[in-house]
Amino acid sequence: MKPRVLVLTGYGINCDYEAEFAFKLAGASAQRVHLNDIIDNRVRFEDFQILAIPGGFSFGDDIASGKVLANKLKYNLWPELQRFINDGKLIIGICNGFQAMARLGLLPAFDQNYGVQVTTLTFNDSGRFEARWVHLKVNPDSPCIFTKGLDRIYLPVRNGEGKFIPRDDSVRQRLWHNGHVVLQYVDAQGSFADYPWNPSGSVDNIAGICDETGRIFGLMPHPEAFIFSTNHPRWTRENRVQGEGLAIFKNAVEWVKDNL
Repeated sequence: MKPRVLVLTGYGINCDYEAEFAFKLAGASAQRVHLNDIIDNRVRFEDFQILAIPGGFSFGDDIASGKVLANKLKYNLWPELQRFINDGKLIIGICNGFQAMARLGLLPAFDQNYGVQVTTLTFNDSGRFEARWVHLKVNPDSPCIFTKGLDRIYLPVRNGEGKFIPRDDSVRQRLWHNGHVVLQYVDAQGSFADYPWNPSGSVDNIAGICDETGRIFGLMPHPEAFIFSTNHPRWTRENRVQGEGLAIFKNAVEWVKDNL
């Protein structure tokens, strides 16, 4: 059977169709499910092996980006989420999904202590919405399942609150333990650089992190927005076989086939 993916939707999430399509293209059976249908127990997390929280502007990003969605999940579905994690399943949060996961404490979850917030994503240093393509370096020491076999990747970002910040220096240091840091912004030559290469001003150029198991992953760039070569603005001038973001979804699907 194909791995089953629950793609969360509703209340301003607007990248759900793209995420669903990307997982289907990667070989999964994906289903868009409204948040209320899960809260009302019409659809259950336990029937899926992967949970995807896509990008968008959930609840209008009121209070802070992803905060209301995080509270909805925390106060309505926390036991179900914990069971999903304890069952060894996968979660990916993209852009607004990553923001919600950070505020919910699903990441970085030091010592698998889920539910404690120690990082956040806040307003870009530029003071404006950033929509551009970014070069990303994959941390080879990360256990992240989604980025297995990847070294560099090129994806678009589109956010107003993408600046990743740890709570303090101790958290910053611990992020490098057990490979929590997965992706970092780099320039076209693969070197660390400031704006515009680091579009938000993220600490240590961090663009994505995972928990210590590598099964829970959040990132600000949009892999679902680059699954075909024609998604790239220079597709007529560059010889690209497929979109680089597709590999992230394929890795998740193949891991589920081999492990769950």
